[in-house]
Amino acid sequence: MLVPVADPEDGERTAAALAPYLSPSSRVIIVNVIEKAGGAPDKASVEQREEYAQTVFERAREPLEERAGAVETTILFGTDVVETIFEAAVERAVDAVVFEPRGGSRFVELLTGDVARRLVKEASVPVVALPRTDT
Repeated sequence: MLVPVADPEDGERTAAALAPYLSPSSRVIIVNVIEKAGGAPDKASVEQREEYAQTVFERAREPLEERAGAVETTILFGTDVVETIFEAAVERAVDAVVFEPRGGSRFVELLTGDVARRLVKEASVPVVALPRTDT
């Protein structure tokens, strides 16, 4: 399964929510998408974002390592986070994209493009939304 994570807290929370459902035959690919600005200057250098992704992966990997048979990490680059996630899912022939919806107000969702909603609505592979663990 492909597991997109946005930041260290999201990675750790999502991995903890996913871990109980895994078995030794499970293969988990944790991804962090570095969103490119599409012609505009990026907010941070690629090197800074790659270092940040490694921090995200460290936090997400720990809850999974004893439950899953294989845990991989990869950095993806794209101008559209959702499209990039599904392209990676198809390329890697995963069974599903798995995520835990993050909290936020409707206003924040409108400003950020509501990635969780798009993951479900634009799915090109099965999508599993894990139950929220922070409620």
